[in-house]
Amino acid sequence: MAKTEVILTQQIVGLGAESDQVKVAAGYARNYLYPMGMAVPLTHANKRRLEVLRQRRADREAHEFNTMSELGKSITKLTCLLKVKTGDDGKVFGSITSGAIADELKHQFDILLDKRKIHLDHPIKALGEFEVELRLHPEVKASLKVKVESINPLPTPAAEPEAKPGDKAEAQKREKRSFRHGAQAKAEAKPDAGAAAAKPRPERRPRPAPKADKAE
Repeated sequence: MAKTEVILTQQIVGLGAESDQVKVAAGYARNYLYPMGMAVPLTHANKRRLEVLRQRRADREAHEFNTMSELGKSITKLTCLLKVKTGDDGKVFGSITSGAIADELKHQFDILLDKRKIHLDHPIKALGEFEVELRLHPEVKASLKVKVESINPLPTPAAEPEAKPGDKAEAQKREKRSFRHGAQAKAEAKPDAGAAAAKPRPERRPRPAPKADKAE
């Protein structure tokens, strides 16, 4: 496929920015870049425009840096709320992606941010609060607080029924009666130490003398 050299007059992701001299397919340049005003052929006449293009690029990059720096300062103060469906055990159905966060930023705060600038190591699959990194610019990073809540209420443990005043008094009476019966039974089972000490010992009878043998 034939190649041709062009001078970019606009930033093109994956290709370059203003004043860059790049090689592209001749058909791509002829049918898309030139008609869209995104590039011009690399000629001696067009090379004279390089300085103007470089200045335009510097102005654009400075503006982007300032804009993203201000956005980074303000966005760190925000909390982006996302509502999700959960099961009875609180488990999240599905997951939250950078695209979903970008949509909610637009919806809640009217902030238009490319989802590729929202960096997630992996989709969010749990309820709670998370700090999400934003790569707003090669020189600007920020963090966004994302709060994930369930749209259906989570089950709560059933509360124990509160005892009525009458039931409480009756329980105290039963406890007192049980205590008295226990004390009485303990007292009856305890031996009388004085009576045991006063009990006479049995008398020891003398052993009978041996009988004498009869004479032959």
